[in-house]
Amino acid sequence: MENNEITIAAGGNVKWRFPQVHPEGVKFGLIAAAITGVFFLMGWEVVGWLMLIVTMWVLAFFRDPVRAVPQDEGAIIAPADGLVTLIQKVPPPREMAGAAGLGDQPLIRVSIFMSVFDVHINRTPIGGTIKSVVYISGKFLNADLDKASEDNERQHILVERHDGLRIGFTQIAGLVARRIVPFVKPGDMVAAGQRIGLIRFGSRVDVYLPAGTAPRVILGQRTVAGETILGQVGDRRVIAGIQQ
Repeated sequence: MENNEITIAAGGNVKWRFPQVHPEGVKFGLIAAAITGVFFLMGWEVVGWLMLIVTMWVLAFFRDPVRAVPQDEGAIIAPADGLVTLIQKVPPPREMAGAAGLGDQPLIRVSIFMSVFDVHINRTPIGGTIKSVVYISGKFLNADLDKASEDNERQHILVERHDGLRIGFTQIAGLVARRIVPFVKPGDMVAAGQRIGLIRFGSRVDVYLPAGTAPRVILGQRTVAGETILGQVGDRRVIAGIQQ
């Protein structure tokens, strides 16, 4: 194949469709809808309309859209929708450090903040085997703060690719979030971009890039879980950008 040749997969046109609601959110939507119905039956129409808005928001919060995941083994894919608020070089969390984890040297950490309006289904940055899932109880500080990585309720997930490359990422609860819901356990095999869990009602996800890999996103950029590429393994090129 020539270098300038492009292969396009067949499959016809792609049409927009309304995102489905994840099963985890159906019960909350039903509860909100039931309360809404009670208010209307009681004649409290103003409150009923307000609760209808709440019901719609709850269903929207748990929306689970289909994503087009890049099929590039070197790509490290964003695990969350949201805003890139921090890019720092820091030691890996002790729960993922050491020879069996991410090592002990500082790594670049990309933090993605999810507001209550973002999709909250999280996805794995690479395909491989789930090596560990470590839940830690903690506080519920603003997830946008740097110290939230160490103080807040959180869950560390370590994934190992077939060639031994490991990527660690952390789901962090925030001011409103009160529960991290995992979909995977140690030993599970996952594909890049596969759904691995969610955090209810506003939070953050930290991703630790492997040594020698520079981020391909900038502060203030919005990411799309399962689609945005955070970095290419071994690519040290640093990109710059401006907000406009």
